[in-house]
Amino acid sequence: MANPRGFLEVRERVTVPKRPVSVRIMDYREVTARQDAGVLKKQAGRCMDCGVPFCHNGCPLGNLIPEWNALVHEGRMAEAAERLHATNNFPEFTGRLCPAPCESSCVLGISQPAVTIKQVEVEIADTLIASGGLEPVLAVRHTDKRIAVIGSGPAGLAAAQQLTRAGHTVAVYERDEKIGGLLRYGIPDFKMGRDVLETRLAQMEAEGTVFRTGVSVGTDIEFDALNRLYDAVIVATGATVPRDLPVPGRELEGVHFAMDYLVDSNQVVAGERENLRIDAAGKHVVILGGGDTGADCLGTATRQGAASVTTLAIGSQPPAERPAHQPWPMAPTIFEVQSAHEEGGERTYLAATVNFTGEHGSVMGVTVAETEFIDGQRLPKPGTERVIPADLVFLALGFTGPEQAGFLEQANTEFDDRGSVARDGYYMTNTPGVFAAGDAGRGQSLIVWAIAEGRSCAAAVDKYLMGETRLPAPVSPTDRAISML
Repeated sequence: MANPRGFLEVRERVTVPKRPVSVRIMDYREVTARQDAGVLKKQAGRCMDCGVPFCHNGCPLGNLIPEWNALVHEGRMAEAAERLHATNNFPEFTGRLCPAPCESSCVLGISQPAVTIKQVEVEIADTLIASGGLEPVLAVRHTDKRIAVIGSGPAGLAAAQQLTRAGHTVAVYERDEKIGGLLRYGIPDFKMGRDVLETRLAQMEAEGTVFRTGVSVGTDIEFDALNRLYDAVIVATGATVPRDLPVPGRELEGVHFAMDYLVDSNQVVAGERENLRIDAAGKHVVILGGGDTGADCLGTATRQGAASVTTLAIGSQPPAERPAHQPWPMAPTIFEVQSAHEEGGERTYLAATVNFTGEHGSVMGVTVAETEFIDGQRLPKPGTERVIPADLVFLALGFTGPEQAGFLEQANTEFDDRGSVARDGYYMTNTPGVFAAGDAGRGQSLIVWAIAEGRSCAAAVDKYLMGETRLPAPVSPTDRAISML
């Protein structure tokens, strides 16, 4: 605790500054700006000695939040970065992309707005990078063990970095032409610039991690061949199968999965292709799904010059304040306004999609109805139907699990009742030496959980190969979302 009067002196929660809406929708650069150093110190100083820091309960990584908040308040940014990296491989990712369950568990949140933990985190990481202090961490010893990681999202990268630093030879296989998975192709640049990803990948390469891009395991190389080359294999492919909506008109041109749209846009923004395959310019856009992916589609469509954007959610609008049935330190479901929502668009709740209408094979509208509960299900209410004009429809309804066809079939891995790769208490699948980490094993989740699982899976692999491990294992495969103690 750097400031014993902390939140008694600084009661106001000052969030990260953002570029003006009128300016930022003209480009794809990050919406947020750097926080003033003086403001940052004061905000970090709001974190006090609360006895039992419940923020640790909210964060599956077990981040040492009170420690690095105190160091930031004292101006000891290099030491704060050490504490931060002790538990988190990629704080510059989580500081931008994680919804911050740690802040929901902040003790100060009982009576005042919570400490800006996420903002302090990203400023620590960005300050380190800007100063040139993000140096490779080289292994002190090297083993003769070889490990393949399939998938280069946050779980795969975290596992790879941990195992490389433990002295093993690690190769990351990625079917796309560049490393990053959804970090690169699913997240728009206005949320996280690609330079942030490239900086971390450069560190990993300097540490010795090998990246093999454009290689589809199961097609370009059969799983058996890969398995013979390596002593262990980690499946970190994510949960990439999108949830569909089988209603009349689904086959119409102009109805797309959200990720197809986002990948297309991100590739063009990155200069990997010249022309958009799915362009929202001048079109009426309807997005089904009110989560992060839907918000990313909204921000992208706004920048492409959509005539209108309507987001539909089948559930009711969450409350603005923490509801009584989700008391502290639970992560509450509250009404969220992301940067994309500030930029425009309409949000409609309690809207069930009945069908898609169109002419000449192209979508022209979405028929929606109000919803009502019948036998525990939210169903369309007869007589309330209306048509929303739509030239493009994006399905942002979440994901059902990993792609089971391909190398997972070749590996003979089993799946659980949720469609995820089944694994034991040490991240191993039913196939000896084959492990699963991140969304591939736990289902669609948060980036902070992916990193935590990647770190824990690395510890399990290290112990499997060496008989013991010193690598940290912050979470178990059986852990679920944080709930009230």
